Amino acid sequence: MKTTITGRKVTLKDSFKERVDKKLNKVSRFFSPAAEAAVTVHVEKGRQTVEVTIRDAGMIFRAEETAPDMLDALEKVMDVIVRQIRKNKTRLEKRMKESDFSILPIDEEPEELPYDVVKSKRFSLNPMSVDEAILQMNLLEHIFFVFLNMDTGLVNVIYRRNDGNYGLIEAAAD
Repeated sequence: MKTTITGRKVTLKDSFKERVDKKLNKVSRFFSPAAEAAVTVHVEKGRQTVEVTIRDAGMIFRAEETAPDMLDALEKVMDVIVRQIRKNKTRLEKRMKESDFSILPIDEEPEELPYDVVKSKRFSLNPMSVDEAILQMNLLEHIFFVFLNMDTGLVNVIYRRNDGNYGLIEAAAD
């Protein structure tokens, strides 16, 4: 697994980088050799955030955790990644078989939970600017809002990020 470790507003010690490599090697058996892992460490106001993103065969595993100590944040984030792997073990095995990759078994056999759609909603998309969409989302007290972007004419999604800022997902015209 190819690993990239980045520190933002912090200089990472070699011991931390070795710890990251050790943790990623434990989960690398679930991915193909072509998998890529990106680890980013942010430090802000005494809080240290570790973000791990693993990309392999079209699948993306991502987790982010914050703690006062960088190593604690790393432990937490790797626990989340392992839980994601366990939760989706059956689906991963099926996908990997389709991609001609194999996945090694995990000790615990989780139950296969179906993806059930419990509610369906229809609504008309009104053309609006990004600022208007953010205002509408905040008025509705939602964490995301789907709208027709008046500048591009394409469907977009605006969402509130964990850091309090906003993200925009733009559909690509093919």
